[in-house]
Amino acid sequence: MTQYAAPGQPGSVVAYRPRYDHFIGGDHVAPVTGEYVENVTPVTGEVFTEVARGTDADRARALHAASGAAQAWGNTTARERATVLGEVADRIEEHATELAVAETWDNGKPVREALVADVPMLIELFRQYAAVVRAEVGEVEQLGRDTCDYRSFQPLGVVHERVSWTFPLLNACRVLAPALAAGNAVVLEPALQTPASVHVLVDVIADLLPPGVVNVVTGSDDHPATSGRCPNIFFSDVTARRDGFLDKALDGFAMFAANQGEIATAPSRALLQTAVYEEFLHLATERTQALELGDPLDTDTMVGAVVSLAQRDRVLAYVERGKAEGARLVTGGEADGHYVQPTIFEGDHRSSVFTDDVLGPVVSVTRFDDRDDALKIANEAAAQLGAGIWCRDIALAHTVGQDLRAERVWVNNYHPYPATTAALAEYRRVKHLVVSYSDRGQGYF
Repeated sequence: MTQYAAPGQPGSVVAYRPRYDHFIGGDHVAPVTGEYVENVTPVTGEVFTEVARGTDADRARALHAASGAAQAWGNTTARERATVLGEVADRIEEHATELAVAETWDNGKPVREALVADVPMLIELFRQYAAVVRAEVGEVEQLGRDTCDYRSFQPLGVVHERVSWTFPLLNACRVLAPALAAGNAVVLEPALQTPASVHVLVDVIADLLPPGVVNVVTGSDDHPATSGRCPNIFFSDVTARRDGFLDKALDGFAMFAANQGEIATAPSRALLQTAVYEEFLHLATERTQALELGDPLDTDTMVGAVVSLAQRDRVLAYVERGKAEGARLVTGGEADGHYVQPTIFEGDHRSSVFTDDVLGPVVSVTRFDDRDDALKIANEAAAQLGAGIWCRDIALAHTVGQDLRAERVWVNNYHPYPATTAALAEYRRVKHLVVSYSDRGQGYF
């Protein structure tokens, strides 16, 4: 066990500034209105810093600074940008513990998650995108005997992105890494609930980037986060043996409580096959009750603080609604300050306790009879970012996975945020240069 000192206390690895201005054009810039907002840590419920209140005028200044920097940054070679991204990754790695504690203090997540998942993924994102842009080349298509289409990549120019509070640093870097790799300048707007950790990140890496390439405007309106109420399907063969697979499946069930359930792909709908429903629910309840809820700065803590009191109240209102609708509360359902117990409901899959978004440590359990029944229930939600399947029969898992209406399906694992290079295409355009090298013929017909 490691117990990290709270920011502001002797021995803390993080030193927050008393006040954060906007970061625009490479400098800290006071807000146009002169207004600041108190930033509260969910760990203790206390104010630990304040941030500039952003307005349209502040955004305009940031966008202007980004526009001025975008052309020069976009004109750098892919190799030059890759080198800088590699340096950013190295700097984040040097400050890994500082950033992990900063994220925990701002968001309430257990520091163990930030240390073993969030911050390592920041490093991997920058290194991965650096490797991709360094290695890739354009394409040439022969359109005719003496005509070619040369295809290359160009940046969009300026990327303006709002960063949700669910994973402040990871969500910020899931924009920064591909956007910078593609040659864009960026304006980030962290959510009002969690602006400070992004400022800590900028303080760590700002000197590696030209002024204006990364800008931060803080303290704007709350950024809503959405959940897909992702289904997590457990087939009867998971309990065939008391072995490591069953243990992993129980961990997969308990994933609903990771990051306090504040994950867009949280597996907050659990479907258990009727043949093993009671047995598996009993084991899953024991696993859930064993989760350590407590001080997020303690590495033994598994479930930390909900990001804000407003979000806590939303979760508790959902719990009361579930009770009123007749869903059975299996465990949890209570809170102490920002801390909400991991909660299990069981009930009808058509009830609101099963279908509504909550973004809290709450899972709703229902039963299914067979493959077709599982698919029918799982696919009732119109939009699902993810889904999980737990099954020893890999052939069955493959077919079910193909038929689930989800963007990403995990089979016998549930790791919500894999690094990906797919986002690179969102931050650049393809340039076509169609060239004829013949000195004969006509220009059109």
